Amino acid sequence: MGKPAVFGIIGGAGFRAQYFLRIAKALPDRFRVSAMTVRDEAKGREMEKRWQVPTYRTVEQMLEEDRPDFVVASVSGSAQPGYLLQLAELGIPALAETPPAPNLEGLIELYEKLTLRGARIQVAEQYQFHPLNEARMAVIRDGRLGEITQATVSISHLYHGVSLLRKMLGIGFEDVAIRGMRFESDWLAGPNRSGPPKEEKIATSRRDLAWLDFGNKLGIYDFTSDQHRSWIRSNHLSVRGVRGEIFDRRLSLLHDYKTAWPLEFQRINKGEWENPEGYFLQGIMAGDQWVYENPFIPGRLYDDEIAIASCLQKMAVYAAGGPDFYGLPEASQDCYLGYLIEQAIQTGENVPSVRQPWAAK
Repeated sequence: MGKPAVFGIIGGAGFRAQYFLRIAKALPDRFRVSAMTVRDEAKGREMEKRWQVPTYRTVEQMLEEDRPDFVVASVSGSAQPGYLLQLAELGIPALAETPPAPNLEGLIELYEKLTLRGARIQVAEQYQFHPLNEARMAVIRDGRLGEITQATVSISHLYHGVSLLRKMLGIGFEDVAIRGMRFESDWLAGPNRSGPPKEEKIATSRRDLAWLDFGNKLGIYDFTSDQHRSWIRSNHLSVRGVRGEIFDRRLSLLHDYKTAWPLEFQRINKGEWENPEGYFLQGIMAGDQWVYENPFIPGRLYDDEIAIASCLQKMAVYAAGGPDFYGLPEASQDCYLGYLIEQAIQTGENVPSVRQPWAAK
């Protein structure tokens, strides 16, 4: 195996930056964090002590000491454009966190100032690289479901959910008409970003639903606030094709026109019972076939970390001159459709998309 990919982090004290640091620590043969930009000096010293990675107050200072293969911009949507423009001017490939800009105007500006000028930027949209979603996509690519006509995603909010819908449906930048609604009800509040609940509390749950009509394909967006952290609400994804269906971990296929062929996505872990190989996900099988094999064995990573590690690995290849995997045009389209979903829910009207400048010709 060659040298590890070296990357810097802007916003190293933030919540999301911890993922990248944990992954690099778990996979030292794959990744190395060269340095972090942390504006607050006290927080910087704290991060240095915790992660044994040097911190600097500015991007320029960080790059002076050790020029990385690429830089992860782990900052808010409002701060993202400024850092992406700065990195482009310095000639440093950038992996941007989501969203890459705070609004439609910002997305268009990034297209004009960065994409059109050949800036080397990708976006860390990791949901497509979750092991189960990779397994689902392998079945779709194999053609075992036939032509895909419908998908329902109830996993994460707005652009994350839209990215999975487009991925499962095989949609690019096609026009879409969107209608939506919101349903509110009570539920027992659960965990949030601060951690587990500290008391029993009844809160208002907002369930947002949207129907995305692409003409010959239908996407259904379904997300409840804090659903992805809840202990009493489940995630769901289904894909329907002419010859079969994926429903969460269940596969409903046909052996021939008169013979049903039900299968399950089966996770295969090492380290269970008396297996001494260490504890990690080996992969996912459907019947007697591997539909996903974990590329980060034997790292002890959970699924979201495996997905983010995939973003880092693909970014390292991209920074070295390889293919893109989720660039600004795709990220901008997912954000844009997320804005339209919000508009459709708030107005109750049918909202059509308008072709944006980043859309492929």
